Amino acid sequence: MMRTQHAVSLFCAISLLGIVGASAQSMPDSENGRYTLSAVKDGVVRLDTRTGTVSTCTDKGSGWACYVVPDERAAFDTEIGRLQKENEALKTQLAAQNGAATGKSADAPLKPKSDGERKIEIPLPSDRDMDRMMSTVENAWRRLVEMAGRLQRDYGGRI
Repeated sequence: MMRTQHAVSLFCAISLLGIVGASAQSMPDSENGRYTLSAVKDGVVRLDTRTGTVSTCTDKGSGWACYVVPDERAAFDTEIGRLQKENEALKTQLAAQNGAATGKSADAPLKPKSDGERKIEIPLPSDRDMDRMMSTVENAWRRLVEMAGRLQRDYGGRI
């Protein structure tokens, strides 16, 4: 989604680049085609064609300054990596505690399951729970039908 927005912004900026005239100071150098510059409202959007990094460049009066646009995906990937490491450390710590409590050796911590072996197990309700739930639903349905019948009688079928 974010890349699409960047692409649309770059396309619009490229379109505007042909319209905007030259400024008093020269814009940031495109360094032999490495950068693609596109004019926007407050300056220029610069795309590094080698790395894919997008920067916004503005003329601060004393010269052009370019700042990298934060890449949300990179931040998410970093956070996911940090959480995975923390999760593995906690699993190892828990395995060590469980081993100490049961008298087992903590030398062989539990191996993390591969992605193919990870399964979510949802316990199914017992027959008694299902019967109780069905009874509740049947009572609610019966009361709803009775209420609709009373309303129809009270308003003489005008509903």
